[in-house]
Amino acid sequence: MQGTYVGKNCLRVDGYEKVTGKAVFSADFRMERQLYAKSVYAPKPHIRITAVNIEKALRIPGVAAVATSKNVPGANEMFGRFPAFADQEAKYTGDVIAVAAAETREAAEAAARAVEVEYEELEGLWSLDAAMQEGVSAVHPDVPDNEIEYTYFPLRKGDAEAGFLQSDTVMERSYFVGWQEQAYIEPESVVVSPASFHHGYDVYGCIQNPYTIRQNVASVMGLHQSEIRVVLTAVGGSFGGKDESVMNMAARCAVLAKMTGRPVRMDLTREESFRESSKRHPFRMNYRMGLAQDGTIKALQTKLTCQGGAYNNKAQFSNWRAVVHTAGPYRIENITADVHAKYTNTIYGGAYRGFSGPQVVFASETMVDEAAAELGMNPKDFRLHNVLREGDTIACGQLLKEGIIAAPLQKMIQELCGMADFDAKWNSFKEHNAQSKYLKKGIGLAVTYRGAGLGGEGVDCSSAMITICRDGSVQLFSGHTEMGQGMRTVHSQIAAEALGIDIKRIAFKHSDTSVTLDAGPTVASRGTQSGGRAVLHAALKLKDELLRGGEKKTGIPKEQLDVAGDSLVKQGGEVLCSFDDLVGYCVFPLGLNLSAQGWYSPGLSHIDPETQQGDCYQTYTNGVIITEITVDESTGKITVEKITIGYELGTAVNPDIAYGQLVGALAQGLGYALFEELEERNGELLSANFDEYLIPTTLDMPEVDFHLYGSENPEGPYGAKGIGELGIELIAPSIGNALYHAVGRRLRELPFNLERVKIGKALTR
Repeated sequence: MQGTYVGKNCLRVDGYEKVTGKAVFSADFRMERQLYAKSVYAPKPHIRITAVNIEKALRIPGVAAVATSKNVPGANEMFGRFPAFADQEAKYTGDVIAVAAAETREAAEAAARAVEVEYEELEGLWSLDAAMQEGVSAVHPDVPDNEIEYTYFPLRKGDAEAGFLQSDTVMERSYFVGWQEQAYIEPESVVVSPASFHHGYDVYGCIQNPYTIRQNVASVMGLHQSEIRVVLTAVGGSFGGKDESVMNMAARCAVLAKMTGRPVRMDLTREESFRESSKRHPFRMNYRMGLAQDGTIKALQTKLTCQGGAYNNKAQFSNWRAVVHTAGPYRIENITADVHAKYTNTIYGGAYRGFSGPQVVFASETMVDEAAAELGMNPKDFRLHNVLREGDTIACGQLLKEGIIAAPLQKMIQELCGMADFDAKWNSFKEHNAQSKYLKKGIGLAVTYRGAGLGGEGVDCSSAMITICRDGSVQLFSGHTEMGQGMRTVHSQIAAEALGIDIKRIAFKHSDTSVTLDAGPTVASRGTQSGGRAVLHAALKLKDELLRGGEKKTGIPKEQLDVAGDSLVKQGGEVLCSFDDLVGYCVFPLGLNLSAQGWYSPGLSHIDPETQQGDCYQTYTNGVIITEITVDESTGKITVEKITIGYELGTAVNPDIAYGQLVGALAQGLGYALFEELEERNGELLSANFDEYLIPTTLDMPEVDFHLYGSENPEGPYGAKGIGELGIELIAPSIGNALYHAVGRRLRELPFNLERVKIGKALTR
């Protein structure tokens, strides 16, 4: 769909404040008499704390307070078992035992160094494979098998064993992916102050999910949620990462704010951010696939195991998404899949763009490529033979209905492979490789589909509020968070389109929990589909009110009126009055309410917990990628030369923003595939900053031939779907498939670094 604003490229509404440096990020935010806070971390990955001495720290000039678990007024444990302060035991090196607050950052750092922690080292679980063994030590005493609560989900469709018996070929493979750091440009920062105008505390910071922060800070402080106000500053990226770490920081600063009666700020260094924040979950993924000789997939069995780390409040959600996507976008009648998650004494897993999608898509798309090779089929032809079409049911039994849920992958594969000249290069690269000693060329294909929004993970509700001021200007509030993804602009375009006004009238306000309703977390690519739907609801309510005023003003039935082009118009386009005049008349003499709350909720997904059969998501997005690489066999270096890629996303409200989101996701997927590896040894994090943890730069980006596909989506505003996460899933498997085409070796562990490619090591763990 293309309207006045929807479907068109508009300048970002937050562009001016960012390019001029006027945007206030959390580290820029200052309050009168603020104190600086510094944390005392666990000295070893797993210890029993026998004593904490803070006397020396308190004697340092400028130190106002040192907080420990003894100072927590409410519950010390938050959602996911995270402690505000480690009390009797520290379970990983990011656990905080005490926090010092002082007049200067230097004094706070000195006080943190002066805190004396007496402890006994304990044995620990340092890896996922260790946690999967029987009889190992328990990370949490009440969880003897280390199975994270609420993370086991079985999926059952058809009869997998019967499908294997009907198969001509049965294959088994194992895949492993490790941690990945979100690498946002801005480390975590938060300021907590005793509230000025109510009992409680105000929290300011670079926060992704303000309502989660409110809930957990209230619990730690022993207060009602209404007594905690959370206000967002500008956010310098998050990708899912600024959730648990900022929650923990806010809770600790609130304790210190209570102790001192003053605002307390905490800014993490990059090393502290690496140490304390969540990472992408590692997964061990075992696949068994049954194949007919003609290439039909007859049966699939998967067992997925996720490493949660010392604490986890995300594995229950990421695991469910993993298991319902484990089969990929293929027509498979017989599926058995199980997913588990384990505690370990390590850094913990959390949300990161894709949320188990990149892990599972790497395994499933590599497995599909291996199946094609096993049968001697071209990987494109194998996918075309098995890919989902309209009228098919997916792994969870949901029907792909024409006009409701698009199923365009067959068309996309054919068109994009044609654009990339896939078949010709498949053959010509083989000829090149036979002649070239070291420099080998490969081309790889991967496809995906992704459930849009939360689906069965939770209730996908969203809120928005729009107020038209007396002068015709408009204030827009959303319950979702702008983290750099362009949500403020997209929501403003939706509101301007629905109201028929110039987008320059709209001022988008930062989220404030004292103003907006709890819209849940800004995750799962739901900012446009779910959040935009709430904006649309609010705008349409206001438009109806304006037309009611227009009817009173003109005597023309409101059914014959519209607001368009910044004017009240009659059917046929006759301008009756300006928008400003219409607003003025609605305010006085009519006294109409020109403020509206928008609320969107698709309701609960009805899913059988024993089989995961049901309508898991309102709709799905789709993607196809063809990646061309050069491999230097003398060094193991992979150079990604060109990517041809297409995404189906309903309506692109702002194509430039969609492009930026998807290219950014490509870069992160490139890092996941080639460079990024967090190294640990016995629970100690060895990758402490970007000198040791490599991420891609612009110089690593290949040529990209980019295509957007439209489709119908009744659920989204003007047909739009969320696209923030879709772009990251396909890069790693397409590179791995191209690597196999180039050198004839299959790597089943990420990243494809120099050593793995050079040695040809298929699996190291």
